Amino acid sequence: MWRRRDRANGFAFGRPLADKTLLMPTRPLLLTHDWRRVPPEARGATLALGNFDGVHRGHAHLLRAAHGARPDAPLGVLTFEPHPRAFFRPDDPPFRLTLSAERAAALQDHGVSILHEIAFDAEFSQLGADDFIARVLHEALGARHLACGPDFAFGRRRGGDVTMLAQAAEGLGIGLTIVPPLTDAGGPISSTRIRRALQDGYPDIATAALGRPWMLRGPVTHGDKRGRTIGFPTANVPLGRHLEPARGVYAIQARLPDGSVRGGVANIGRRPTVADGLQSRVEAHIFDYDGDLYDQEIGVSLLSFLRAEQKFADFAELRAQIERDAEAARQALASESKKDI
Repeated sequence: MWRRRDRANGFAFGRPLADKTLLMPTRPLLLTHDWRRVPPEARGATLALGNFDGVHRGHAHLLRAAHGARPDAPLGVLTFEPHPRAFFRPDDPPFRLTLSAERAAALQDHGVSILHEIAFDAEFSQLGADDFIARVLHEALGARHLACGPDFAFGRRRGGDVTMLAQAAEGLGIGLTIVPPLTDAGGPISSTRIRRALQDGYPDIATAALGRPWMLRGPVTHGDKRGRTIGFPTANVPLGRHLEPARGVYAIQARLPDGSVRGGVANIGRRPTVADGLQSRVEAHIFDYDGDLYDQEIGVSLLSFLRAEQKFADFAELRAQIERDAEAARQALASESKKDI
């Protein structure tokens, strides 16, 4: 199965960093899922290999190297859905920084025109490393050049490494670029490091590594509407398969269905004052907005962590704290705006 995807609106937003990492897209994204049924126009690309969770600055570094090695070829990515970790360890807590649609849009923002999002299922998990190279990369996808990090592993039981890939690719006439990781003062930029920053309550560190504020996207669901009774209506968004960041209150930007972006304040957690919930969710109060968002998808981008989640004695105490949180969020948003000037 394959389809074309127009450049998506509303996936990546917030204040992008001025690091000139983007290779601007020139045509709609061609997306495939079945490596056995690849249309001719999706073959013959330079392919960057990996999971690309988060599509962070390290991934942008890899994509630039891939494009630089063969600028005459279309820039493509080979990745997997679900993430192999989710397939092999289905009982793990959700850990994804970007789900499939978010990842596709972010990759397109980086100039990718072909995305092979291979279904990672039981059959594919048993494919040997030799077959992955010969049958998938060479025969099915017609790869002209490959790019990956030095730790890239593939095939059944991760039996293939970059040394094996280099030898096989040379024999098949496929170029290969091994790209060292992009590093900063904190070390190599990685999805694992970004997850840890978010779980520890440092969205600013995640922003620096991603090249944009971290965003989760989902449908606005009906809640108990208690926020309206105290003057702070919220858009409730389930975390779903996204990573759960540190529980607490954040200054946010919300991208609405019409593409507009508004500031706000959000609580992420289990609402200990009003419920003994077992599942965390996002409750976003969007400043100066009273529209109906139910059953529509919005994006919530975390800019700064204001405080940890806590339980209050009553609704009056909760309301007073929300007022303070809203003012703190407005100040944080104003500070962010000054950085853009």
